[in-house]
Amino acid sequence: MAAADTSADAAPETADPETDASNPKRRPVRSFVLRQGRFTPAQQRAFEQHWAQFGVDYHAQPRDLDALFGRRAEHVLEIGFGNGESLAFAAAAQPERDLIGIEVHRPGVGRALNALADQGLRNVRVYCHDAVEVLRNEIAPGALDEVRIFFPDPWHKKRHHKRRLIQPAFVELLVSRLRVGGVLHLATDWADYARQMWEVLDAQPQLKNQAGPGGSVARPPWRPATHFELRGLRLGHGVWDLLYERK
Repeated sequence: MAAADTSADAAPETADPETDASNPKRRPVRSFVLRQGRFTPAQQRAFEQHWAQFGVDYHAQPRDLDALFGRRAEHVLEIGFGNGESLAFAAAAQPERDLIGIEVHRPGVGRALNALADQGLRNVRVYCHDAVEVLRNEIAPGALDEVRIFFPDPWHKKRHHKRRLIQPAFVELLVSRLRVGGVLHLATDWADYARQMWEVLDAQPQLKNQAGPGGSVARPPWRPATHFELRGLRLGHGVWDLLYERK
């Protein structure tokens, strides 16, 4: 089962006939299907108290990432950070790098804001917006050193596979925002989705699997094991971390 606490809930619709450019009634392409859930008073207070420090408002304009953090450092983007556990963990473990998180689920963003403030982290900024729009309009080509997508929604029913985030068009966009030598890091606990990831990523000519074709690596130290992941491992489920380098 996918690690639900990461809340990637991603669902690109580029394969849907309603998004075809020839269809005047097409829906805009999104990187998610929104599942808001309950927004608590504590999460609302998190926005009120901490958004000014950690939040980035979407303006649809190219952004100077060095200016955003007030220093020159490597820039790591995590898409679908859920409650922010992996984002906060990595920021604490890699203080020399600046991390940007994108998540559309407001309750999760609220919990992440509280966690970032509680830990006193300075090297994190977050968007509460669609990742496709942020990537297209606010992240310059070649601006990122790494992109991380941990446990995106597997959409396990075959008829829903077109909603999966890892599709050729989205990967092409990701690659364009990575510098040469930059890394794309994906993780999933669905074998079928791992196979699709390999298929899509291996077909992208600007990416090279660091573990060789069809290969994966052990969980790196900057990615914490989630509760759902540990439970799945105890039940004998697999977990695959895929690391690809931009050529």
